[in-house]
Amino acid sequence: MRTEKIRIDKYLWSIRLFKTRNIAAEACDKGKVKLHGNSVKASKAVSVGDEYEVKTEARKWVIKVIGLIDKRVAYTEAIKYYVDITPPEEKAAIQFTAPSFHTGKILSKIGRPTKKQRRDIDNFLNFEEEE
Repeated sequence: MRTEKIRIDKYLWSIRLFKTRNIAAEACDKGKVKLHGNSVKASKAVSVGDEYEVKTEARKWVIKVIGLIDKRVAYTEAIKYYVDITPPEEKAAIQFTAPSFHTGKILSKIGRPTKKQRRDIDNFLNFEEEE
């Protein structure tokens, strides 16, 4: 636990609300992180007792800071530094979807055929020509 100043983007990344610090900073810039209804910049210092509204891709959070942390730790440790005070009606409205991160990989079931699939197609077409 620290008593120094910690930036909001680093704090949100540390408690695992965002996958990267850059994504947390972008969320601040886009107005998805609010303190008392006002958007905050990524450089805003976090204080114990602050309540933030945070919109992520998966859901909307309302969190209360109960401890400061600047290093990303395991989820079981991270949850000790904030309290989720999201209203129950907002939690109920959440549609649970598996988190998906775009990796840039092409899905294997679409697109060009693999070498094996190409051979199977060629064998099939050659078999028809022989008859």
